[in-house]
Amino acid sequence: MFGPVVSSRWLREHLDDADLVVIDIRWFLDGRPGLEGYRSGHIPGAVYVDHDREITGAGSGGGRHPLPARNQFQEAMRRAGVNGSSTVVVYDEQGGFVAARLWWTLRYFGHQRAAILDGSLAAWPGPRETQIATPVEGDFIAAAAHPEQAVDYAQVRERAPHVVLLDARPPSRYRGEQEPVDPVAGHIPGARNTPWESNVDEQGSLLTPDRLRRLYDRVGVDHTSEVIAYRGSGARACHVILALESAGIPGAKLYPGSWSDWCSHRDAPVAVGHE
Repeated sequence: MFGPVVSSRWLREHLDDADLVVIDIRWFLDGRPGLEGYRSGHIPGAVYVDHDREITGAGSGGGRHPLPARNQFQEAMRRAGVNGSSTVVVYDEQGGFVAARLWWTLRYFGHQRAAILDGSLAAWPGPRETQIATPVEGDFIAAAAHPEQAVDYAQVRERAPHVVLLDARPPSRYRGEQEPVDPVAGHIPGARNTPWESNVDEQGSLLTPDRLRRLYDRVGVDHTSEVIAYRGSGARACHVILALESAGIPGAKLYPGSWSDWCSHRDAPVAVGHE
């Protein structure tokens, strides 16, 4: 299996491979356009993909960052030069949480040869360029979505008592002490708090598989667990799924709508404090 992460050394050695597509998917919480960061300097040959306009759906589901429609995603990947045979490496500038969302979405639509750059752009030791890449349009075909990889509100309501539900938000938001984005504070009853930032070290590189296994063992995750991950809008929850796969624990599901969808339902139960 390729991925789910590659090192900067691997990327430098393979940067000229004919079937490699490198995607820059920088996105910032403060509203700065990721394209500005891309134009200021990116990995040579990398193509910019817009998180909000190209891999987030418009009115196609609950939450702030719903999944894109199949045709929308297919067109975005073709514009990025992705072919059915491509090896795709994705990076951002924030520890991999945005890159992990694209990594997950590629696999959701059937493209398995995808990975994120470990350590994000900061780990890249080579030169950067400012020229905007204009790739030849690819022949990427988005396969039928894999529904077993994602769950909606009703499925979470049904499955929550029987699965390991992981909340990847900061502890203060999990406990309901503050909620800067959504109208309701707290967490889904039964969820266990595993902030996505716990998956990386001080340099933003993913922890070793052994350390990740110990991290998730502390919240009751093992090879027999059915796991559902969520966060505020689902994007950073993909980093939890990536970390679990790196630890040798595949199969975790994403709740794409996450807390932003959950708290929009009037009948949704809410818990606060420590679970």
